[in-house]
Amino acid sequence: MNIAIIGAGTMGSGIAQVAATADCKVKLYDTKPEALQESEQALTKILNRLIEKERIDQEEKNRIQSNIAYIESLKDLADADLTIEAIVENLDIKQKVFQELETYQSDEAIIASNTSSLSIASIASCLQKPERCIGIHFFNPAPLMPLVEIIPAVQTSEEVFQKVFSTIQNWKKVPVKAKDTPGFIVNRVARPFYGEALRIYEESYAGLPEGETGFATIDWVMKQIGGFRMGPFQLMDFIGNDVNYTVTETVFKAFYYDPRYKPSFTQKRHAEAGYLGRKSGRGFYNYAEDAKKVSPIKDAVMGEKIFNRILVMLINEAADALFLNIATAKDIDLAMTKGVNYPKGLLAWANEKGIDWCVDQMDELYELYREDRYRCSPLLRQMKANSETFQNL
Repeated sequence: MNIAIIGAGTMGSGIAQVAATADCKVKLYDTKPEALQESEQALTKILNRLIEKERIDQEEKNRIQSNIAYIESLKDLADADLTIEAIVENLDIKQKVFQELETYQSDEAIIASNTSSLSIASIASCLQKPERCIGIHFFNPAPLMPLVEIIPAVQTSEEVFQKVFSTIQNWKKVPVKAKDTPGFIVNRVARPFYGEALRIYEESYAGLPEGETGFATIDWVMKQIGGFRMGPFQLMDFIGNDVNYTVTETVFKAFYYDPRYKPSFTQKRHAEAGYLGRKSGRGFYNYAEDAKKVSPIKDAVMGEKIFNRILVMLINEAADALFLNIATAKDIDLAMTKGVNYPKGLLAWANEKGIDWCVDQMDELYELYREDRYRCSPLLRQMKANSETFQNL
C-alpha cells in the first residue's frame, strides 16, 4: 500500500515510521527541506536505540528506512492510496493543501487528516470528492501510543471508513470510531481531568493551600489514590500550558460555551506569564535545578474528596459521550486506557463505584453550585432508575 504523509514534524514523522514498519511504501512530504532532513536523522536515532535495546536488528532497521522516501513536491504524492495530513491546526491551510493534492491523485485515493480539534466535515467540504475524506487521529508519540481515533465526516463513504479501519488494524494499532464532534473521544472526555483540578485549586477546596503545594497535593491524590501515571498539573506542564489552554478554549467555543468546558484563569495567567511548563523551565512547577522541592499534603480525607470529585466529572463526561452517540461504550473505555493511559476505563470505573454513587455525587455538586457545569448525564440518571450498569466494555 502506498502511503503519503504531509508534514515532517514529530507527529508526521511518527506516523511515517508506523506505516513503514508495517511494510507500506511511504512518501513523507514537507515544504521545508530542513524538516525532512531532521526527520530522517531522528528516525535513524530512534532505530539505533531500538537496536541497542534488542527490539529490532540491523536488517529490520534497513527495511524500515528503505520504505520511506523524503519528498519536496506535492505532485510526487500522486500515486498514494492513502494520504495522512499532519500539519498546523489551521482549517484554511489544510483545505488549501487538500485542494491541490486532489488535483494530482486518483479518484480512489483516500485523503485523511490527523487533526485533533478541527471538523472533518469542514476539511472535507473543500474537496471535489468529499466522500474520500476522513479523520485519522494518532496520539503522540505515534509509534508508541496504540490508540488511533477514526473519524468519518457526514460526507465520508462507508467503504472509505472500512478501508481505513482495516489499515490501522494492520498497522498493529487500536482503532476506535468517533463521531465528528469537538475533541472526538479523548480530548472531549479528558477535559475534567484538567478543568476540575484547576477549579478545585482555585476554590482552595477542602482547605487546599495555594501555590505549588496545592498543585502537588492534587497531583499526589490522582497518582496515589487514583492510580494515574501523572497528575493533572504535571501533565499540563508536560503538554505546555499554552497548548493545553488553547485546546480548552477551542473546545469551549466549539461547544457553544457549555460551562462544562470553561477555561481556567489560573492556567491563562500562567500562560500569559510565560510559565508554559517544562519547555520554559517553569509552569505550575519550577523546573530550575536549584528550585526547592515541594511536598504535597498527604491527607487521606482531603485526598478522597478531591479524587472523587475529579473522577465523577470524568465518568459523567464519558457517560454523556455515550448518551450522545460519540462512540460505543467499549470504544470510549478503550480510548481512555489506550490513548491517555488511564488506569481503568471510565465506564468500567462507574460500574465499580456504582451508578447510584455517580448520580448522587453529581447531584451533590449541582446542589452546591447550581451551575450547569455539574448537570448529571441523563444516561446515568436513567441507568440509576433502571438499576443498570454499563455493558460490553
